[in-house]
Formats: sequence, C-alpha cells, structure tokens
Amino acid sequence: MEQKNQSSPLTCENLPSSLSSFVDTFVDFSVSGLFLPQHPQIPQNPLQTDFPAPDRLVAIGDLHGDLQKSKQAFRLAGLIDGSDRWSGGSTTVVQIGDVLDRGGEELKILYFLEKLKREAVKSGGQLITLNGNHEIMNIEGDFRYVTEKALEEFDVWAYWYEIGNKMKSLCHGLEIPKNPFHGIPLSFNRVPEEFSHSIRARIAALRPDGPISRRFLANNLTVLVVGDSVFVHGGLLAEHVDYGLQRINEEVRDWINGSMGGRAPQYCRGRNAVVWLRKFSDELAKNCDCSLLEHVLATIPGAKRMIMGHTIQETGINGVCDYRAIRIDVGMSKGCGNGLPEVLEINKDSGLRVLTSNPVYMNKNQSFADVRTKEGLGLLIPKQGPKQVEVKA
Repeated sequence: MEQKNQSSPLTCENLPSSLSSFVDTFVDFSVSGLFLPQHPQIPQNPLQTDFPAPDRLVAIGDLHGDLQKSKQAFRLAGLIDGSDRWSGGSTTVVQIGDVLDRGGEELKILYFLEKLKREAVKSGGQLITLNGNHEIMNIEGDFRYVTEKALEEFDVWAYWYEIGNKMKSLCHGLEIPKNPFHGIPLSFNRVPEEFSHSIRARIAALRPDGPISRRFLANNLTVLVVGDSVFVHGGLLAEHVDYGLQRINEEVRDWINGSMGGRAPQYCRGRNAVVWLRKFSDELAKNCDCSLLEHVLATIPGAKRMIMGHTIQETGINGVCDYRAIRIDVGMSKGCGNGLPEVLEINKDSGLRVLTSNPVYMNKNQSFADVRTKEGLGLLIPKQGPKQVEVKA
C-alpha cells in the first residue's frame, strides 16, 4: 500500500540513522539465507486457488496493523457481532493482504483473523486471506515500515513464546522445541541496543519457516479466483497467468515455509510483481491500462473483474475500465490515511455495492449505469463521481 499521513512508523526517513542503516544491511543478509533456520521440510498439500461463486462475497482492503478499524470493516458487512464472533453465516470473505506494517497491532489482527476463519467454517462460511507486499517484505526482513509499537508487540510475543518452549522442554516424551532465534546474532552493528531484541524477535517470527510466518502467512493465497472475480493485492499480468496461478500460490507457500531460500520468488519482487503492480490502480482512470487489463482477464476463464488493494483510493472503493478493475484499499489504518472503513459486497442476485461508514452518503439510493443493483439498496461501484452506497453504523 502506498504511504499517506503515516503515524510514527520506523521508515528510513525517521528511524534513528544507525537503525536505518541496519535495515539495508539486514535485507542483504536475510535474502542470502544467513539467518534461515535449517529444518527438514514437510510435504505440503495443494492450496485451493479457484472457488465457486458464493451467494454472498465480501472483500476487505488493507488493514495495516489497526485492529479497531479492522473490526469496523468486518462489522460493516455484518460479519462479526458485538463480541467479535463470526456472524456472517455462509458468506465468503476475502481480505486482500497487507495486515503487517504501519500499525502496532499486527499480531492481534493475525490472531483475530485466524479465530474468524475457524468460526466461519462452522457456520458454512469462509475467510480467505491474501499476501500483500508488506507480508513479502517482512518475511524477507525488510522492516522499513514497522512502528515502535509493533516492535514492542513482537517483544511480548517472543517473551511468551520462549517461556512456552521452556515448559515444553520439561515434558518427558515431547520433542525438544526448535529455537526460533537460532542463527540470529545477539546484536547488530549500528543498531542501538534498545532495538536489538525487538529486531531479533521480528526476524525470528517472520523469516521463512518462522513461527509466525509459518502459522499465519504460509497458507495465505497470493492470487485467488472466486466465481468471476480475480483477487490479487497489486495486479496480474499475462505473464503471471501464463506462469500459473496455482503454481504461484504453492511456490509462495513453500518459500514462506522455508524451502526456497530467503528471497521471495521473482513475481513477488519489483514494480510488475503481483503484490506491487499499480497499472490498474491509479486514481485517475485515464492512467489505467484498460486494454492490458482486458487482455489479462481474457486469459482467465470466466473472469469478469480484477479486485485489488495496495494503492489508497482517497475517494473510496471505486471501479474503472468499465468496472473490470475494482480498487478496495481505502487507507483505513491510522498508520496510513486514517480513512473511513469501506468494504465491497458482491451478491449473486443484486450485483456489487459498497458498504461504507461515511455518513456523507446516507439516504442516497441512486444506481450507477452498467451495474446491477437491487431495488432499495444503495449502489455501488462509482467511476469518478459521487457514489451511492449503503451506510452502516
């Protein structure tokens, strides 16, 4: 996600100069495999990339370490109740990635999403999470956008994780727990001592085969097809489709699990990567390559639209290229634009609409051309004008 009105992240601009220098140095070491744990690999089951169209589909944009806004987004769509339990029934939900960075409640959100996944399945629904560029960056050891509060959260995680491992080691018959800090230096040149343990904890947790990356990120998808909608954090090119969407998902999973070295696959790096692409995300419709998008969608059987995050839409969720490109990152995190939460809803019977917490759009029910809408429900996906939406408290 692009940066806007950032609230005290540790970027290269405002990190202590010594820690900023470390970030660049550490990325070089981490991708070389120096800090990777050495564990035998377990064969993995195939990930599911294609899903049939559900009666109700909800898409939620970038969350970036803001637990309160994350819960507001889920509540907008009636997915959780007042006790934060799943209330979405058989709804399928897609979270488009970028849970990490820019905010201080990353682990809380990861645990929250995991809990909802279990609860959703029991009700016949499902929550599918994707990898964004900030997940890829952190697994590679690129911590440029971590906040001080986030470092503190990982400090606490490491403290309790180590206590848990010590308790397990006292139990006769249990396998001796792996040391998550194996191979990680106790200190780093040019890094203030006050940050050393926090950096070690984050490396241990998020590097390939780290406890947090393996548990929460390895089974994320990187590309997803649900019915006639394609979901990806940044965007897809024909070369990605030719390479194979299923292949991409499984290779990223294997990399996160520690079997492919420290550097992410090539299609996750660079401006044309699936998690970085912005060719269809510019807020000015004229800057979006609609002909390219049309070509890409034509290579995916049955695909009508591509739904993306990554690039903040200051006007809120919107569509361009005859609604073939839907952009859902509204910068809701306080670490970005502190935008009002919005989510995208796709119903079999009533088409697409935006659910928003913005009171400006209250009591407006006019539909937009070329988009199906149910009588009495506010619409939906605007192009570059005022949008008509249903407002939720």
